[in-house]
Amino acid sequence: MSGHFKESEFVPLNLAVLTVSDSRTEETDKSGLTLKERALEAGHHVVEKSIVPDDIYQMRAVVSRWIADTDVHVIVSTGGTGITGRDSTPEALQPLFDKSIEGFGELYRTISLEEIGTSSIQSRAIAGLANGTLIFCLPGSTGACRTGWDKILKSQLDMRTRPCNFAQMFPRLLEV
Repeated sequence: MSGHFKESEFVPLNLAVLTVSDSRTEETDKSGLTLKERALEAGHHVVEKSIVPDDIYQMRAVVSRWIADTDVHVIVSTGGTGITGRDSTPEALQPLFDKSIEGFGELYRTISLEEIGTSSIQSRAIAGLANGTLIFCLPGSTGACRTGWDKILKSQLDMRTRPCNFAQMFPRLLEV
């Protein structure tokens, strides 16, 4: 472990969870619920959870509102990252990014390769930064959400993870 950052306590972040689906409801949204439960179990606050159809403009409207809200630190979406005709999360959200975090999608697919084999190539998981808000886009299956949270996001959103993590970058994300 690196001594790059001073020792610190866990700092809860405010998360918003977005489920992108044409068919899920609050009762059937297992993926969004999985993300919400895992975030709460980790000690974070889930300030909002929403379900929107796989529609570029409806996704952008919800995410843009969250990006503009200084109380939202992190947005995690599930769904719409495949390659079918209706899958449009990357196309909807990438234009909102000030910076892309390419390593997230690369790491997600690498980890996913161990779990689902070469089918991981079909994932278009992405991440970026917009107005100081971190945005992570995961596939829509509950297993994909568990993988993304348990193997990447849980530690990267924890101030105590060494040698570095995303949580330590607040409030420096808006520096110019």
